[in-house]
Formats: sequence, C-alpha cells, structure tokens
Amino acid sequence: MNYGPVLQTYGDVVRGRTPLACLRVALMTSFLGGFALAAQAQTGTCTVTSIGRTPLNDLGPNLYNGYGGGLYPGGSNVRPPAHESAGLTAASAVRPLNASGQVDDLAGRIGLVSIGNSTVYQEFEVFGYLSNIDPRRHPKLVSVTGAQDGQSAADWADPNSPAWTGLAQAVAQRGLTSAQVQVAWIKVAIRSDDVGGWQNVSPFPATAEFLRSALRDVTRNLKQKYPNVQIAYLSSRIFAGYAGLSGYPEPIAYDEGFSVKWVIEDQLSGDPTLRYAGPNAPAPFLAWGPYLWADGEGSDGISGGVPGRSDGLEYSCADFSDGLHLSPSGSHKVADQLLEFFHTDTTSAFWYINPSPPPPPASPFYVQFDGVDDYADVAGTSSLVLANGLVDSPFTFE
Repeated sequence: MNYGPVLQTYGDVVRGRTPLACLRVALMTSFLGGFALAAQAQTGTCTVTSIGRTPLNDLGPNLYNGYGGGLYPGGSNVRPPAHESAGLTAASAVRPLNASGQVDDLAGRIGLVSIGNSTVYQEFEVFGYLSNIDPRRHPKLVSVTGAQDGQSAADWADPNSPAWTGLAQAVAQRGLTSAQVQVAWIKVAIRSDDVGGWQNVSPFPATAEFLRSALRDVTRNLKQKYPNVQIAYLSSRIFAGYAGLSGYPEPIAYDEGFSVKWVIEDQLSGDPTLRYAGPNAPAPFLAWGPYLWADGEGSDGISGGVPGRSDGLEYSCADFSDGLHLSPSGSHKVADQLLEFFHTDTTSAFWYINPSPPPPPASPFYVQFDGVDDYADVAGTSSLVLANGLVDSPFTFE
C-alpha cells in the first residue's frame, strides 16, 4: 500500500512528528473520517461560517440573554482560589495504583478516560497518539478512549446504559481495572431525539438546562462506577454551524457551554449531590478542561482573517467531514488543545507531567586545533577520532 499521499495530505497537520508517528495518526484519522460518514449520513453546509456569538472565555462579565459569561463565576476564566486549592488537593491524590487500587509507584497505573460521543472518540484517539509520543507524559499514564458512537448525554446520564458497559470494556482492553481509573475528560452533548427533535427545541436556556441536568448525572455515575476518580475535566462542543439544521444546529453547541459552566458552579456553591471531598463523595472534583468553542471563521468568514475567538482559534469547513464529524485537521485541532491544557493546567501537573523527564539533548561543543576550518561537533559522543591535517596520526578523545 502506498502511504505517500496520506502522509503528504496530513503533513501540515502533524508537524514535528516522527514519520512512524505521522503514519499512525494519518491512517487512524483517515479511517475515522470514513467511519464518521458511515455512522451518520447527513449533508453539512459551508455557508454558515459564523453565528455572531461571543465565546464564553471572551464574554467575561457581559451578558448573553441575561446570563453572565466567563468560564467561572464573575466573568472570570480562572478557577476561584478555594476551588483551585481543592483541585490541587484532589490532583495530589492521583497516584499510580495497582489493580486493587493500592498505591504502587513502581508498577501502578493512572487511568485517564474519555466520555462522550463519536466526535469525542475521534478527538481522543488523536490525543492518545500524540500523548503516547509526548516526552512530557507521565510514564504510568494510560489513556482510554471510552467515548462511543451515538452515545449522547442522555445515554451517559443513565447508569444502566450500554455506554457504561462499553467504557468498562475499553478500560479492560487497556489492561486497567476500574480501581485504576482516576481522571476523566467529559464532553457530552444532547441529540435531536433527546429533546423531541430540533424543530421542537425551546429557546435558551431550556436546552442548556437539559444538558446541565444530564451532566450532573453523568459525573455522579462516573464516581459510582469508578470510585477512585479524583478529577473530571469538562468541555463543551466545538462550533456546529457547518452541521446544518439536520445535523446539530447552532446556537445549541454554543449554549451548551453554559451547561458546563453551571454544573461547575453548582459544585462551587456547595451542592451536596456534587460533593467531592470526604468519605463516599458522590462526585469527583469538577473543573473546566479546554473550552473549545469558537465562532467558526469569525465575522469576516475568511479562514485566517478575523478569528472566531480572541486567541486566534477558528474552525473552517475543512475541519469537518460532514459538517458534524471531524476531518483529520479538526480532530487534531481539538486534540492539540487538550494536550496543551494538560501541559499547562496546575492540577494536571500532578498526574500528566512526567515527574522525572528525560534529560534534554546534549548541547554541541567544539574542539579547535589551529583555528581554521577544523571544528567538530562532538555532542553526545563518548569517544572521538579525528585528524587536523597537520599530523599523520589521528587524535583520540575519551
């Protein structure tokens, strides 16, 4: 099989990777693109490049239909100090565990699972490949793609749903037990039949409240089935304007960002059903993961022009295979954001970052003989044989 065209097409996406890593990611995402088309045949549209909404992390204290923006209370994008402190405490409890859930720094594992639907499957599969070749990744971390095709927030909110059976099977296939799962990335969304069809959707905040309720159940189900889960990072959907009315219409994807915001605020306000500390806590510690929504290609509708978000993030039609499911570039765009979040978040430093990273590459040093054209790069060399052209016998350095 000729892999050249695959690698050439994907080359701009997988920058700085080894050829083997590029090949693995390219083949996997090419397969997923076909899988997504087969899973949900619908026609997207490339005409809706913006819906004129302000991303939550840009909205700040300003209002959207009477509700304040920001990822956290007060229009802030930063965890409140008390919640930050609690998050650090929860993260510090994440340790490599053996199959029985006992700390084992030598042979234990840290399980990270994803929960969501087919688009999350696509995104987290790419993240898994990038993480596996990430030199900063904790050597005991095992990522598990638990997201599954067709599983909506309503499915995950049902503790008896096949979605949870599928997650348990994925965990076992990765060589983990339920006791070793300690971190989750949750990105769930509603689907049309959850609300009686998109044509019957009530105005905001009705749909956001529906997901808020379901998401509360999802986090509690997670803790009940995986009691050692310490932290769940929550994200909402990316831009859905290209999906069209038959797929996943905006502004529902935008509105669902408020669902995540409100669930976290429920925990911040001391809701006992979302308590994360103390014995028999019904939920894990909740915090935003990466906030992924941007207003398509921005107000000018031009890729690379006015961005869909103040930090430059934008989504073009090329990031989707059918307007809803992602193309390789779209999957990689989300996976990169998740990886960057785990690289930089204060809580993930405890469990994602390698506590003993490999040493950096040796810096070159040079040997000078007569000062003219006789320098040699001997970085990382234990012995070196060379001649300077002035003697018959080479010099040997050890």
